[in-house]
This record gives sequence, C-alpha cells and structure tokens, in this order.
Amino acid sequence: MHTPVPRLTTAQTGPLLKLESLLLQRSADIEAWFRTQWLKTAPPFYSSVDLRNAGFKLAPVDTNLFPGGFNNLNPAFEPLCVQALQTAIQRICPKARRILLVPENHTRNRFYLENVATLVDLIGKAGFHVRVGSLLPDLQAPTDLRLEISGRTLRLEPLQRTGDRVHVGDFDPCAVLLNNDLSAGIPEILRGLKQDVIPPLSLGWHARQKSNHFGFYREVAKEFGHLLGIDPWFVDPLFRNCGQINFQRREGQECLEANVALLLEDIAAKYKEYGIQEQPFVIVKSDAGTYGMAVMTARSVDDIRNMNRRTRTHMSSAKEGREVTGAIIQEGVYTFEKLGPDGATAEPVVYMIDQFVVGGFYRLNSQRGNQENLNAPGMRFEPLAFDNCCSHPDPACGPDDRPNRFYAYGVVARLAALAAAREIEAARALAPSAPQAA
Repeated sequence: MHTPVPRLTTAQTGPLLKLESLLLQRSADIEAWFRTQWLKTAPPFYSSVDLRNAGFKLAPVDTNLFPGGFNNLNPAFEPLCVQALQTAIQRICPKARRILLVPENHTRNRFYLENVATLVDLIGKAGFHVRVGSLLPDLQAPTDLRLEISGRTLRLEPLQRTGDRVHVGDFDPCAVLLNNDLSAGIPEILRGLKQDVIPPLSLGWHARQKSNHFGFYREVAKEFGHLLGIDPWFVDPLFRNCGQINFQRREGQECLEANVALLLEDIAAKYKEYGIQEQPFVIVKSDAGTYGMAVMTARSVDDIRNMNRRTRTHMSSAKEGREVTGAIIQEGVYTFEKLGPDGATAEPVVYMIDQFVVGGFYRLNSQRGNQENLNAPGMRFEPLAFDNCCSHPDPACGPDDRPNRFYAYGVVARLAALAAAREIEAARALAPSAPQAA
C-alpha cells in the first residue's frame, strides 16, 4: 500500500516545481557534491530534519541530533537502516562489538519507548551486541518493560561507571550511543569517559544553539546555491537571534521587537522579489531545546509587544523545566501540504543515519494552521510513513510525483545534516582532548 504524496493546495507551485525540476536535472552533480562534502566532514551518526514545504520554497526548520521516532519509519526501510548503522559504527569504532544505548527517561511515553526498542532491534540486526543503560535514578536492577503498542519487551538496566568507562553489569561497550538530548545538562556519570560518546556531549541542548546550527546551514545553502546557480533563499530560512532574554520579566524585549521587525522586512523583500502574495511571518522559539516547547508565531511586532501572561509563561519554559534565556527568530515557512481524511496540516520529517537518508514520515496536526508549529497538542504521525526513502529520483516522473518529491526532501535534509556535521566538527575543535565521535 502506498502513502499518497500530498499535493500542494496552493496555485503557487511554480518556483518550487522549478527547484524540484532543477534538482532532478542536476542530481548527478548534487550527489557528487555531497560525496565530496562527506569526505571533508564526517556526517552525524544520526539525525532527523523537520522540513516545511511552502510551495515557493522548501527549507529545514529544525535539525535534531538525538532523533526519536525511528518506530515511525516504514518497516520496508529496515535494510537501509541496518546497512547505514554498519557503516556509521564501523567508521567510528572499526573493531566495535558492543554498543550501549543511553535513552531519555521517558518511561511513560509509550511512543518513545517504541523508538528505543526499534533502535535496539536495528543495532542488533546490524551485527552488534546492544544493551540499554538507563539514567533513571530509581532504577536499581534490570527491568523488563512490556510495550503495549508492539508487544515487544524492552530491558532497561541501570547505567554504572567504573573508572573512566560506563557499563551495565559485565557488559563493557566499545561506544556509548546517546538517544538523550541532555537538556538537563551532562550527567556526571558521562563526563570524561575514555569510550566514544555519540553524538558529542557538547551537542546536547544544555549547550547547543539553533542559531549556531542555522549559521552553519546558511553557509552550506550558499555553497549549494552556487553549485546550482540559484538563490539559496529557496532552501534557507532567514533568521536572527537574541542571546539574552527573559519573557516573564520582559528582559530583552527591545532586542526581540527590533529583530522581528527587521526579519519581517527581509522576508517581505524576498516575497516582493519573487511575486509571492502571502503574508510574511516569523517563528520565535527557544534557541535551545526540542519537543515543540517555547514556540510562537508572530506576523507583526505587535504580536511580540502584546504577549499576554499565558504566552509569556509558555515561552519561558523549555524541556526539563529549563528557563528560556535565548531566542531564535526564524523566517516562518508556510506548509501547504495536507494529508489524511481530515485534511490535517502536514510537514515532512526526514531521517538519516550517517550520510544516508533512511526514510521519514509526516507530522500531522489538524488543530494547527499552515503558519503554526505542528509539534504541539493534536500532533500525530502518518503511520504508513514515506513509501520512498528520499534517496533515488526517477527522471521518468514529474518533479511533483513519487519518488521525486521525496528526493527533494532528501536533498534539503542532507544539507541540514551537512551543516550539523560542520557544527560537530567546530564543537570538537573547541575540545580537542575529548575522544568523541560524530
């Protein structure tokens, strides 16, 4: 059974169709360029990228280096995932036999636990011994969790440390794979290890900033635009940031208002240049963190100036109860894709392991509009996932047909992964003594 490729519900498909056609025509050049880039900079171990398809541009709006949601991928892509994991692990630890997976403490999130179980299954099928080392403070002994969705059993074991190595029982791993974004900071048990920790601890949300990532992405988009002879704006969301802000006390309000005004002007200028009739808007969100927290849409400076107490409270709190202290103001990218019987607003999420696109799915939200954050109450995932892994274009098909729409997704997602690779390399350069892998 095939997942239908959603058709754009706007007549403004010209620029995007032109871009997609160009990607198809230049696919050999694009793939050669990516191969060259991966030789220069090692890709992240894994990543996921949220995309927005506006009909006139296709751009990433978030890049996650600790992706959950592997359970949402099409099971048909399992061989791709297994092969990509073999490549990724061999590149980092050529003699690796044992991998220790450290997840989030979301034991009540049944969907996240399915993601952990899927990762365990995939790593095992890739030919490695794998165990799950939990950071739960009250976990004293190995515990089996029965997963109600799939019926699988997931064993969690308390993470232990001896000297400069972590382990579970007598299972001494070659590498530690984090599926925990470290929003609450680096646990003491993970500091100063001799084992490879993947991704680097410095890329957790306690330290990572979205504005830093999109700074790297801006340079990648420029290079890609030069390669294809296009305005990089068609794949790059404009952004600005405010480094010191407190929404509750209105500290940094002037910075926020000024940057929103400037960014709206920049977007309006681009819309005018390309004859786009839509209203510009921006997304204001925490410069660190995930789970769709601390995100708002602004169509004018007045939306910032007139925030009520409820909105300020929403914008002040991030994951793990952290206080928001910095904000990125990002060009709002419309999503004109809809899917499902209720016509839910949709955005594609593309998954990668190493340099390989291994599939993706749609995030849907029938309670949110095409200018809003979809990672919010009412969100669901398209259970059928993508029926194409975004890797192989078909020149015999049109740019808006399967699998070519998905190829465009995969190209732009890999641009974001390349930006993340450069971000990781820069972080490693700041801590040269750390024995950490990509």
